[in-house]
Amino acid sequence: MLPAAALDGQVTSWFDAVGPVLFYLIVFALVFAGTGLFVGIIIPFISGDSLLFASGILTANTPALNIWVLGIGVGIAAFLGDQFGFVLGRRLGRPYLDRRKGAWIRRAIDRAERFYNALGWWAVVVARFIPWGRVFVPPIAGIARMNYLKFLTANVTGALAWGVLITVCGYFAASIPGVKVASYVVGGAFILGSIIAGIVVWVRNRRATAAAVSLDASAR
Repeated sequence: MLPAAALDGQVTSWFDAVGPVLFYLIVFALVFAGTGLFVGIIIPFISGDSLLFASGILTANTPALNIWVLGIGVGIAAFLGDQFGFVLGRRLGRPYLDRRKGAWIRRAIDRAERFYNALGWWAVVVARFIPWGRVFVPPIAGIARMNYLKFLTANVTGALAWGVLITVCGYFAASIPGVKVASYVVGGAFILGSIIAGIVVWVRNRRATAAAVSLDASAR
């Protein structure tokens, strides 16, 4: 991962070179490509949390940029990236993921699959805050034929929470000491709460399945 100062400098150089409109488009395109085109598994620092935080800091110091345009645009780009991954997974199936090469990528796919199987709806939300999760959970949800409306609501929740939260935290970190630490605390609490809720749902589903099996056995 690039040091924070190096990425901040790189983001600033983009703005200096292309101006505000193209800067927005570059950030939005990188966020979309990070999930929709698997760029995030190769260079996570340039399409994930670090990019959003650095862009927020730059926006705080640049009158030509607007934090709400940036934050909401990032949320929409993240949403569209996940939608694209979900549709590809649903249409192309497991062979779509199996073509990914490299042992570490295979481990990330297997981990994301277990994560989705355990948490379901919550996995899509929480995955936004996890580099390997946001890349592989959407297509896995598509492969698993997750109900589209459920995926849609989870995607909206995760994309906006991640995109807007981290970008705005970067914006305020430029003027308020301690905001960066606070943002990770908030994000960690959000993830922890989501995981706990997901585990509760998983346990309930297991119990319901066990009860159904027991009832079926007794009926025989």
